[in-house]
Amino acid sequence: MKKTDALIGALKTGVALLALTGCAVLTLNGCAVGPDYKQPAPPATDAYTPEKTLPDTASANVPGGAAQRFVLGRDIPGQWWTLFKSPELDALIVQALNNNPDLAAAQAALRAARENVLAGQGAYYPSIGIGANGQRQQVSPVGSGFNGPTNVYNLYNASVSVSYSPDVFGRVQRSVEGLQAQAEIAQLQLEATYLALTANVVTTVIAEASVRGQIVATEEIIKLQRNQVGLLRQQFELGGVSRVDVLAQEANLAQTQATLPPLQKALAQTRNQLLALIGNFPADDVASKFDLAKLTLPTDLPVSLPSELVRQRPDIRAAEARLKQATADIGVATANLYPQFNITADVATVALTLAKLFSPGSIIWSFAGSVAQAIFKGGQLEHQKKATEALFDQALAQYKGTLLGAFQDVANSLRAIQADADALKAQDAAVRAAAASLNISRAQFQTGATTYLSLLNAQQVYLNARVNLVRAQAQRLADTAALFQAMGGGWWNRQDVGAPTSPAAQGKQ
Repeated sequence: MKKTDALIGALKTGVALLALTGCAVLTLNGCAVGPDYKQPAPPATDAYTPEKTLPDTASANVPGGAAQRFVLGRDIPGQWWTLFKSPELDALIVQALNNNPDLAAAQAALRAARENVLAGQGAYYPSIGIGANGQRQQVSPVGSGFNGPTNVYNLYNASVSVSYSPDVFGRVQRSVEGLQAQAEIAQLQLEATYLALTANVVTTVIAEASVRGQIVATEEIIKLQRNQVGLLRQQFELGGVSRVDVLAQEANLAQTQATLPPLQKALAQTRNQLLALIGNFPADDVASKFDLAKLTLPTDLPVSLPSELVRQRPDIRAAEARLKQATADIGVATANLYPQFNITADVATVALTLAKLFSPGSIIWSFAGSVAQAIFKGGQLEHQKKATEALFDQALAQYKGTLLGAFQDVANSLRAIQADADALKAQDAAVRAAAASLNISRAQFQTGATTYLSLLNAQQVYLNARVNLVRAQAQRLADTAALFQAMGGGWWNRQDVGAPTSPAAQGKQ
């Protein structure tokens, strides 16, 4: 018990020495040199387009042809893809959030960044270490110039070492600020990965539905053309048409059939892309098959205020976090120009026997303080400081570029949605006109009122119109999804896999 009390007393002595000196320099702590971070001014604009209010889009009497309206200032739901009202799509996104390796990698990067912050904060505290050793030695008096027998003895030692570097000029504080900015960047990169993943699943599903629709339209045209070939062959046998007309129709059929393999290849590749997004291998297909009829076009589109966009887009906020990191780096480089302080305290016991190791007479201690100041390093420290200032200027320029790009994305999406509605309306009219023209040409050809060349031309126009209608329907869905992505995707409102711990603080601060 006495030995234990002696060891505890030694520990208390070391800590007391450190506390005493810590109090002496406490008034010097907290004076962090270098600039404090200042948030950039909000963008000097209150709109995405020259028109302050965007009108409702055009409508068409086809699936996915409803008019869309833009609701300025409405918040974006965390699970925005549910507005497409496809349970199969919702299930795939849940699977992607659970299995996608890119999302898992981003989550691991965030954990590492947060641990680095905690590790960096450890520099605020003293470093305490303990040690013990024992040795047996044989010495000869001859080495000291005397004659006599050799001497064998034991030596035991136990020690406590305490060191502390007071953060007089804020070097540690600025370093921790930089690590916190890196953790914030990792958090926002996770949100960007989440947003990109969900948007990619939605657009890939739309792409699959588009290709399937084009295949269906092409197969219907092939069926029509195959029937036409049969009729022409009958007419040829009866002498009603020439062999040239039959060959022309057969060539037209073969040309249409040749468009199917590229579409089937595109469908397979799109399917493989979708499987990879949800964490499956190409051989591990899923049962869900998508077509445009399974997807509902959202009609009320939330449009965030420009002042809100800068807090919602992960790429903008990550660029701002890099500004924080660059500001902290200037502080670290500035602190390196000032003296560095260090305080150490050591308490130890030394004895020839274990029984006396912790006796009062065996305790020894030391206390030291040091200060170091670089006098000449060839301008290295000053130029390092100027380099960090230049890197801050670079980060600021990149932030402004990211801001401009984000507003461009939103403006492009708004314009695309308006143009898509007009294009779908026009394409619907084109299909109706092409179908009517084909019916008239077919009837006229049967009565001999027109040439077969006119019939072939009408067939080709109708085929192109049908395929382009499917593409226009899919493009409208895809650009609607792009608008949600351009607005930030509502990640601050989500409550699913990997959701932020404090959405309000993360997205609305």
